[in-house]
Amino acid sequence: MTDWTFGLSWLDAAALAIFLACWLGYGPFLRTLARGGVLNLDMDAVRHAWMRAMCARESRIVDGQLLGHTINSASFFASANLILIAAVGGVLFGGEGALQTVAGVVIEAPARVIEAKLALIVVCLSRGMLDFIWAIRQLNYSVALIGAAPDAEADPQRNRDYADAAAEVLNPAIAGFNRGVRAYYFALAAGAWLVSPLFLALGALAAVALLAWRQMKSPASLGISRARRLLGV
Repeated sequence: MTDWTFGLSWLDAAALAIFLACWLGYGPFLRTLARGGVLNLDMDAVRHAWMRAMCARESRIVDGQLLGHTINSASFFASANLILIAAVGGVLFGGEGALQTVAGVVIEAPARVIEAKLALIVVCLSRGMLDFIWAIRQLNYSVALIGAAPDAEADPQRNRDYADAAAEVLNPAIAGFNRGVRAYYFALAAGAWLVSPLFLALGALAAVALLAWRQMKSPASLGISRARRLLGV
């Protein structure tokens, strides 16, 4: 009979359940926090204001440069993700010798348990890689929208509607970029599982706590919230 537990102890299983609850539940948790105002929600409004200001400008060179910088950042993170996936995957699929090396250096555990722990890291990084790829594609769509923006002297209502449509492409792109960066936090927590299941659970809870603090109480979130109020958006 197939062992679907991969030889994990009850402590490993409990820590993994906490990790999955934190990882998969962070998105709904953030949407709940958004009712009280969070950084991501404020930035959505700021980017709407950016697109409206872009449509009101004669020259959009600066807007294109700003978006190009974001694309470069997403490409850098995607490349780093690919390298990390290759490194962890090399150990995961490198045979018994590679797994025994990890077992000797980090933790003494059966090969199947180590495989499960390494696989969790690969899954986290792979999810982040997919988010970065989709974010880059949407950012490129946003570049085209900036290039096709109507003249500043065009109908104001048309420009406003166009700016809102452009923001509806830009905001999901940045949201995908944010999810990709978030995957690093949970990949680090998954890596802590190699040391102890307790570290896996604590790492996942710490990642959620840190991300929530940065969304609500960090100096950046407070400053952006104030800027949004000053913009009146």
